[in-house]
Amino acid sequence: MRVLTVNAGSSSLKLALLDGDRLVDEHDLQRWHGEPEPVRAFLAEHGAQAVAHRVVHGGTSITGPRLVDDEVIAQLESLTELAPLHQPRALLGIRAAREADPAVPSVVCVDTAFHAAMPPAAATYALPREWNARWGLRRFGFHGLSHAHAVRRAAEITGLEPGRGKVLSCHLGAGASMAAVVDGRCVDTTMGFTPEEGLVMNTRSGSVDPGLLGWLLTNRGLDPVELFDALAERSGMAGLSGTSGDLRDVRAAAERGDADAELAERVHRHGLVRHAGAMLAVLGGLDLLVFTGGLGEHQPPVRSVVCGALECAGVRLDSARNAQAGQDADLTGRGAAVRTAVVQAREDLEMVRQTAGLLG
Repeated sequence: MRVLTVNAGSSSLKLALLDGDRLVDEHDLQRWHGEPEPVRAFLAEHGAQAVAHRVVHGGTSITGPRLVDDEVIAQLESLTELAPLHQPRALLGIRAAREADPAVPSVVCVDTAFHAAMPPAAATYALPREWNARWGLRRFGFHGLSHAHAVRRAAEITGLEPGRGKVLSCHLGAGASMAAVVDGRCVDTTMGFTPEEGLVMNTRSGSVDPGLLGWLLTNRGLDPVELFDALAERSGMAGLSGTSGDLRDVRAAAERGDADAELAERVHRHGLVRHAGAMLAVLGGLDLLVFTGGLGEHQPPVRSVVCGALECAGVRLDSARNAQAGQDADLTGRGAAVRTAVVQAREDLEMVRQTAGLLG
């Protein structure tokens, strides 16, 4: 099936045409302002049997791939305040594809859907029940398309049965999250109502004591807008180190003897270990550990930190394979009770799989 995948970021647009799992052509725009012409031109040049759109937020109403119609668009629009940077751009991409060729079906594939079936104990915040009911407060989780592909592909390359067993999926990049998966179902994840919760990231703080945030607002007079902008854009490794927050820049500064950068790297690693341990406890054991995302794929030391912390669960990393690993590799060491793999982040393949399944 020939599927055009549309991945609209907050300021970018990635288009890819796939025939099954084979990439036919792709086009990346680093600066996209929502104009329909790139989508129209790409679709006209190649043709497609369907268009698959990556959407960050599906809320509680869209918990799987959905054929785009006016009702779906209205539901996605209602979620804009939960993803103000990404949701409007995704909607622009959807409208551009429908206008380009109304006869080609469009399908939305949402990142939050992978986590939608989390048990209530994992999804519920311990807030006043009236708040949860009135405003639909819950832990949504993100990076779902990436986690879904990584879990399936890692099972394939390590010889395990896809959709079975206890899996810890680590999507580690500028934005990062972990997901605990049992028999193909996500049972917990590190991100929550927003992508700010969980791991320390490039510019995001990750989890912070809510009492500390309240103290800053009430006792130090911080403006709420300034506070939440700092949590998302000026915290994480960037905030601690004074660098861009990219781990390569942090590590380079640390190697020059910068104490702040050294601390930033240690805080990042400690967060990985802490959350990996929590996910392991939720799983109650482990059959497969998989890394994906920019850091997960290209930073062997990061994989070594997580694997070292999980040796108590039977993880054994093959050091030589880890150092040389390219895309999609089995990193399992001799005598390991747990399989370990690295998988290239391919949300587009998961989007094609979901679209083909929906359209038959």
